[in-house]
Amino acid sequence: MRLYKKGKVKEVYEMSSTSFLYRFTDNISVFDKIVPGTIPHKGESLCRTSAHWLGVAESIGIHTDFKALTGPTEMEVQRVDIIDDYDKIDNTTTNYLIPLEVIARHYVAGSMLDRLKAGKVKPEELGLSSFEYGTQLPQPFIEFTTKLEPVDRPITEEEAVEMAGLTKDELNEIKETTLRLDERMATDVRRKGLLHVDGKKEYAFDKERRLMIIDTFGTADEDRWWDLEAYEQGMFLEFSKEHVRQYYRDTGYHQRLMDAREKDEREPDIPPLPDKVVEKVSTLYVEMYKKLTGMPF
Repeated sequence: MRLYKKGKVKEVYEMSSTSFLYRFTDNISVFDKIVPGTIPHKGESLCRTSAHWLGVAESIGIHTDFKALTGPTEMEVQRVDIIDDYDKIDNTTTNYLIPLEVIARHYVAGSMLDRLKAGKVKPEELGLSSFEYGTQLPQPFIEFTTKLEPVDRPITEEEAVEMAGLTKDELNEIKETTLRLDERMATDVRRKGLLHVDGKKEYAFDKERRLMIIDTFGTADEDRWWDLEAYEQGMFLEFSKEHVRQYYRDTGYHQRLMDAREKDEREPDIPPLPDKVVEKVSTLYVEMYKKLTGMPF
């Protein structure tokens, strides 16, 4: 099979004229940087967790690109065109990757907290009069970023419609589908002692321009999860890639990187993770697969 596209953590191969093969690596990326080294078992946990949620999506009538698991780190999916020239996309284009990432937030956490503190997002935009880490939003907050650019950047709904060749109704369908999935995911994981805090999803249109959810979602990479019992006691026990992000915040790397991007200077290379952190993160991915799916690893 010919390598079609190599992402930060996933390789895409041409399987046939109608199928791609996703191969999940043990790489890990944060802040749009690939961390040197690998996380044992990460690729398998992502692949199998994603297959679980794609099956859940199909069970509630949401169209997906999933065809079959072909190995512990591989899945066959429907092939779509990846068009990085936005001028070649309009509301008649079919069978293409929608070049957006869709983020749905249900609690104040992660970058949203940073943006609130910096005044880049006003509490009123989230329906809040005040906020602190862990505040539950009165209603989900959905935002969009670019997908095919070197560094993802937030964009408005108007920009998303223009960039991705969408109608307003199609944008609303994307938002409604995201919320339907999140509602089901939140219900499922709550029974397993978890809270679904936020997460991102990606979409495409098939050959009939039917919306379908694609790629991966509901994993420790794309989504943030908290322990329910700890949250009810006012504590935040995190189960996600946030452990890795926090490590680089604590070491000062994140601030150096953000400063370089702000000043349009050369970005500092990301250093590897210490062995102890690698071991901890590997265990987290395996345990999250078991928690989220209820299946043995």
